[in-house]
Amino acid sequence: MQSSACRFVAEVSSNHNQDLDRSFQFIDAASRAGCDAVKFQMFRVDDLFAPEIVARDREIAARRQWELPLEFVPALAKRCREAGIAFSCTPFDLDAVDQLEEHVAFYKIASYELLWDALLERCAATRIPIVLSTGMATLNEVQRAVEVLSTSGCRDLTLLHCVSRYPTRIDECNLAAIETLRNACGCLVGWSDHSVNPLVIQRAVQHWDACMVEFHLDLDGSGREYASRHCWLPEQIAPVIRELRESLRADGSPIKAPHPAEAEERDWRTDPSDGLRPLLHVRRNVEENS
Repeated sequence: MQSSACRFVAEVSSNHNQDLDRSFQFIDAASRAGCDAVKFQMFRVDDLFAPEIVARDREIAARRQWELPLEFVPALAKRCREAGIAFSCTPFDLDAVDQLEEHVAFYKIASYELLWDALLERCAATRIPIVLSTGMATLNEVQRAVEVLSTSGCRDLTLLHCVSRYPTRIDECNLAAIETLRNACGCLVGWSDHSVNPLVIQRAVQHWDACMVEFHLDLDGSGREYASRHCWLPEQIAPVIRELRESLRADGSPIKAPHPAEAEERDWRTDPSDGLRPLLHVRRNVEENS
């Protein structure tokens, strides 16, 4: 895929604060910013973490307040259709795959679930497109996950190079791995951003040809995850998307040929017969019409 077709996905994560109206605002803000899709997360803390961890870690137990209510999903998908933007969601357990199936344009599988074959297989069996983040994974682990998805029925897979550090420093992004994944796995590859740095996104798309950029979005700094400093605000990301897409218009065609805009100037090149401008046939026309 050429970089001019890069898709931007706004990750709401848990910044919805379990508020449906606020969730709608995320969809509208993502659409206005120029995004192609908006993504939520469907998890239940008691199904995501081992019980002994939940019992001993108050911070993790408190994440029950971060859960997306299941009853929001149909309304969110409808709002996305109205806004002209694709709806996606990350399933963190097998039941969530089934609950989301009739609503999502694509499943997003998080880096932390890359090793869980059962989840990969359940998503792949739906034949719905899949986006898989690869944070923390070795190349062998990614290749194995790609194989599991492929043999389970996935025919539309996008990998996202990712660094699971929140936030990610610019020198930790390792964007060159995008090309490694593309060559090794034969898949479209994009970038899942935790850097909140325009230079990183520009480099990922313009130099490494990332076909998708996912980024965490908050509306106003009051989201549950904003304090971790890996979330963009709408006014920050909108100009990045706009300027990047505007710059990609300059790519044009790979064919080296005179552009129609140059047609008039071509005749004013130096004639090889005498080293003077314009070409001889132009000078002759001038003499004949003088």
